[in-house]
Formats: sequence, C-alpha cells, structure tokens
Amino acid sequence: MNRILMIEDDLRLASMVRAYLAQAGFVVAVAEDATRGMAQLERSSWDLVLLDLMLPDGDGLDVCRRIRAQSGVPVIMVTARGDTADRVVGLELGADDYLAKPFEPRELLARIRAVLRRHGEHAAPRQLLRFGRLEIDRAARRVRIDGVDRPLTARQFDLLQVLAEHAGRVLSRDQLIDLVGAEGGESLDRSIDVHVVKLRAAIEDDPRAPRRILTVRGAGYLFARAQD
Repeated sequence: MNRILMIEDDLRLASMVRAYLAQAGFVVAVAEDATRGMAQLERSSWDLVLLDLMLPDGDGLDVCRRIRAQSGVPVIMVTARGDTADRVVGLELGADDYLAKPFEPRELLARIRAVLRRHGEHAAPRQLLRFGRLEIDRAARRVRIDGVDRPLTARQFDLLQVLAEHAGRVLSRDQLIDLVGAEGGESLDRSIDVHVVKLRAAIEDDPRAPRRILTVRGAGYLFARAQD
C-alpha cells in the first residue's frame, strides 16, 4: 500500500481526502502545519506528499524547497491560490504536479496515480532508507542510529537491507535466504536465526525486546515500518 503524507491545515478537507484515498488502497497521514509535516517526513518513509501552499506556520513553497533538499519523494501541491506564478515557482522548485482547490477527489486520485507511475518508471532506487532514528545508507553500506554508526558485517548489512526493503511484510526464512543470497552474491547458510540475533544486537535498543526486527511465530520475520 502506498503511503501518502498530506500537509494540510484544513482538517475537514484532509479527513475527506484520507477517507476517499483509503478506499483506493492508500494509507494517508495528515500533518496540519509545516513543522509537523517536516517532522513526519524525517521520521518515516513516504511514497508521495500532498502539500498545501498556505500553511499556518509557513509558505508551502518554502516547505517544497526544504523537502527537495533532503528527499526525492514525489510532491503534489494543492492550494486555493490560483496564481500562475505560484504554479511555475512550485514546479521549478521540484513539485511533480499542481492541483487547485476546489477539486474533484477523482481528479486528485488520477493525478496521484500518474505521478507515482512516472516516479516508479524513472526514479533510481533510494540510497538512504529512514525508519525513525535508524538510517540505512545503501550506497555507503553504513547504518546509523541517531547519527551514530552501527558497525555491521557485510552479511548483516545485506540481511538488514533486504528486511528494510520489504518493511511491513513478513518474510519466511527461505525467502530471506534467497533474497540475501541474490543481494550478496552468495547463498546465506541455513543459520538465519543466528544472523538475526547478531543483527538485533547491533541495531536494537534492547535486543531481548526487539522493536525493529520482529519475529512472527511460525511465519518468519517482519521489519517494522513505523519505528521510534
């Protein structure tokens, strides 16, 4: 399910949009101002941002600029301001589309799907994955929590990367063995549980009560999408 962050201070409109998009299979979180929106963006990974230009604590154009400075997530601007100059500036700042209020929910849905489709066709894989305080830098093969490096072996990093890429989905031991083998170029041996234990020791606040890599009894392991 695609995850959408809506930065919008009109909570009635936000509630309507969230309910409509939920019927289409999207998960929508709402932030009612720029400060909360940027905090949400930094805490979790998102597939698309719906950004209002008129926010109580800042201009949406400035928010778009800040988003683009740190993320390639698709952005659709939604605003009651119909000024062509705003639209041009927004697109020049990196917004992917622009929709004026009032709008039909069906049009918004169509634009979201079109932007996600274009982004999926042309975007390179994200090199930096963020889950709360945890950062996985795929290009540098480094893992940080609160900005502090957590050293991992090559196989531990491969395992973590595969889990993170499938966040929110249960992976069986056999699936993990296959996926990590494909990622690392050699087969992972059958002691997958041992690798998980060592990985938890490296990245969990309390390895005895893990909150990032969860065991699903009888099924396998799940990497939590929402993390502190």
